[in-house]
Amino acid sequence: MARISFVRVKYLFLTWLTVLVGSWVLYVQYSTYTELCRGHECRNAICDKYRKGIIDGSACSSLCDKETLYMGRCLSTLPNNQVYTGSWGDHDGIIRCKLGEVAHYELGEEPEPRREAPVFDKPTRGTSVEKFREMVFNHLKSKLGEQANLASLVSQILSVADGNRDGRVSLPEARSTWALLQMDEVLLGLLLQDRGHTPRLLGYCGDLYMTERIPYGPLYGLSLPWPLASWVPSGVQRTVDQWFTPSWPRKAKISMGLLELVEDVFHGTYGSFLICDVAAARFGYTDRHELRLTDTRAVVPEDEFRRAMRALRCETDADCVYGTDCRTSCDPSERRCREEPVQPNLAKACGALKDYLLRGAPAAMREELERQLYACMALKGNAGQMNMEHSLILNNLKALLWRQISHTKDS
Repeated sequence: MARISFVRVKYLFLTWLTVLVGSWVLYVQYSTYTELCRGHECRNAICDKYRKGIIDGSACSSLCDKETLYMGRCLSTLPNNQVYTGSWGDHDGIIRCKLGEVAHYELGEEPEPRREAPVFDKPTRGTSVEKFREMVFNHLKSKLGEQANLASLVSQILSVADGNRDGRVSLPEARSTWALLQMDEVLLGLLLQDRGHTPRLLGYCGDLYMTERIPYGPLYGLSLPWPLASWVPSGVQRTVDQWFTPSWPRKAKISMGLLELVEDVFHGTYGSFLICDVAAARFGYTDRHELRLTDTRAVVPEDEFRRAMRALRCETDADCVYGTDCRTSCDPSERRCREEPVQPNLAKACGALKDYLLRGAPAAMREELERQLYACMALKGNAGQMNMEHSLILNNLKALLWRQISHTKDS
């Protein structure tokens, strides 16, 4: 009898402990969700300004009047940077919106005042279209440096700004456009979308905007939950990542997309750019296995990179890092970082593709593919000083991949 009572008490205790732990986990998850996922606040703030005539854009009416633009699943990882899946008519996409920061405070302390979202105060009333064109031109020049094609880029942006397609840019439309241009990821997305490297901009209202949804991402591997990811050794993670990839011909086609991106940002139409994070999570691909750069924050104009490096003081080379993996060397006499990147985009792209392409590669070309990938990864210094070698390696690698897939349905 005593034995039965002991077992009953033990199970009662375990049940109570399970309920307690489960309740705590649910509370933490709910608290995290309510802090991170504030799409209703974002929509209310944007629609309030739209109804007051402060902002306008191609998505405003659908979001605020017709309510045909819907926010779906929350993908936010930062409270002031709202990200949701979205649906707008026949389009599925990703909706992004900026919000003021959540106030953090301890019990017994006064809460900090909340930081306000953008007030959309530029351009001011009375600004002409020509003056707005000049504002946009100067902003692009400050970001991209002196480029011969800036005027055509300004015209392209003003075309996007005409949200209702009435042939003119109204003041509310100009305010929305100006707010979008302050976000580097939007500007770089517009620069690269014509070449098919980034998701298309579908619509905007204020600084809320929607881009097409890329169905497959990351480029390879699994996104493990953070408690599990911290326990899995990086070597094991890299091996497991390569299990979850398409067939080799499809991987080759996706890889050619990354090589073409590198080619287009290397002395491209609007200057040179550096890719400062080639992690798989920054990329995805479409149903036709065409690569897309899904996070343009990984790309930086070379002029901006050089300015940032010039201003950076250092003791060792380890201090001269921009983003995740754009590096220069330290000048010990000046104790400042040098401007020249240590490794060009192509070398980093080949490093990211090495395991991805070699696993499952046809035996007849595996040795040559490996040789070319290692030659590519060995590229050093500023690619601008080694144009011939850079172009030769890039073209050889693309030609090798194309020969293998040109006769398949995946090409």
